[in-house]
Amino acid sequence: MSSKSPLYAAIDLGSNSFHMLVVREVEDAIRTLAKVKRKVRLADGLDDDLVLSHEAMVRGWQCLSLFAEQLQDVPPENVRIVGTATLRLAKNVDMFIERAEQILQNKINIISGLEEAETIYYGVAQTSCGEGNRLVIDIGGASTELVVGKSSQALLLNSLDMGCVTWLKHHFKDQALTHNNFEAAINAAKAKLQPIGQEYLSLGWQTCLGASGTVQSLQSILKAQGLSEQVTLEKLQELKQQSIDCGHINQLALQGLSSERLAVFPSGLAILIAIFEFFEIDTMTLAGGALREGLIYSMLGESKYPGVQERTLRSLISRYQLDQKQASHVRSTASLLYQTLVSQSQQDDISLTMLTSAATLYEIGLCIEYKKAPQHAAYIIDNIDLPGYTPAQKQLLAALLFNQRGKLQLEMFNQQNALEVAQAIQLCRLLRLAIILCMRRSKGSIPELTLEWQRDVMCLSLPHGWLEGHALRAAELMQEVEYLAKSDLKLNVIEVDKI
Repeated sequence: MSSKSPLYAAIDLGSNSFHMLVVREVEDAIRTLAKVKRKVRLADGLDDDLVLSHEAMVRGWQCLSLFAEQLQDVPPENVRIVGTATLRLAKNVDMFIERAEQILQNKINIISGLEEAETIYYGVAQTSCGEGNRLVIDIGGASTELVVGKSSQALLLNSLDMGCVTWLKHHFKDQALTHNNFEAAINAAKAKLQPIGQEYLSLGWQTCLGASGTVQSLQSILKAQGLSEQVTLEKLQELKQQSIDCGHINQLALQGLSSERLAVFPSGLAILIAIFEFFEIDTMTLAGGALREGLIYSMLGESKYPGVQERTLRSLISRYQLDQKQASHVRSTASLLYQTLVSQSQQDDISLTMLTSAATLYEIGLCIEYKKAPQHAAYIIDNIDLPGYTPAQKQLLAALLFNQRGKLQLEMFNQQNALEVAQAIQLCRLLRLAIILCMRRSKGSIPELTLEWQRDVMCLSLPHGWLEGHALRAAELMQEVEYLAKSDLKLNVIEVDKI
């Protein structure tokens, strides 16, 4: 880590687009200062003899002239610039690099496919959570990287010569979105996977993450179409059929798909379907970062916090000067209450993670002011980078924080797709209850209690005489009964002789 400047920059000279990421290190985390992306279509300029056209080079140089000004503020030792698949293949790459380095006044490294795969995995590992082995998929313009790793260590790496731009040129040359074109693209991708497949299947994985523009586009489409963030083969096949129904790339119109991804989405989709079918993948989620983040974090070094989400929470606690003891108090109480759900509904770990994260950050809005602290908290979460959390999880976390007290606005839970709406509302009820019970900011002030669920009715049992001896919290509990009733939810608060 440089002691001279907290500024770092990473530039990815990709086959479809050039990207620049500029960040500042803040409290063991990175704060994004600039993200610049330009579609250069470098792979379009590569002919059958692997010679890069002058026109493609000019597009690249023009883009880099935009990046150059921003780089002047970043020390050269804090800059990493890499070229990937198309520049690896181009026979006249030296001509492009010589002029590009003059423009940027920095060294450009053309990295191998395996180096690219390893850096992508490191970027994913530093920005996404997951236990055990993870399969990471990154579909670029001219190459696809497949990595199985554990924690921050890549275990199995491959970079295959197939991408959304090259597959568009080879298998959708006529721009027709037909069953035959899709099948040709899918089968060709499976042929690329065949030589490496058994090694991946033998190693195995517990979770799958996607780190490409194709997967980012998928997330936007799934959200726009009211589907959960989990990518499945069934959803991919449905999107393939929706694409075929459009007939032609020029007529492609999928709800949620941006105009800049229209041309390369079908080819990327075909590659992803092939990977899902070949490896029999159940579900995949969007990774928090990839190549550029891998370059940045490789300069920063390992965090002192082992988990990505824990690092993010610790950074926010420090940055917004949160009361760490109170956060821990509410978090442990929320976890205790959550156990009442697990025994009856067997909810997954994502639910507990979202609840404890919300409990940890529930006072973040106080950094602005008290009266509208829940709204401020939701705004902060909506508009901040949260490594380790998917976009859908961020939206759920914001909804939980917005609804931490006062009148409920349950429609916010309809707008997130991280969990089923009913699950999200249950977490909200537990968070609100934990906050009320922890109003005394001291350890040991939580009474013995039981919490029982009968369908949607929540029954809180407290020791006999507790309500009379704790007037403020008793009043807040009675107010909570009224708030819930207005949303057709029921809370019973009773006292019993023995818990």
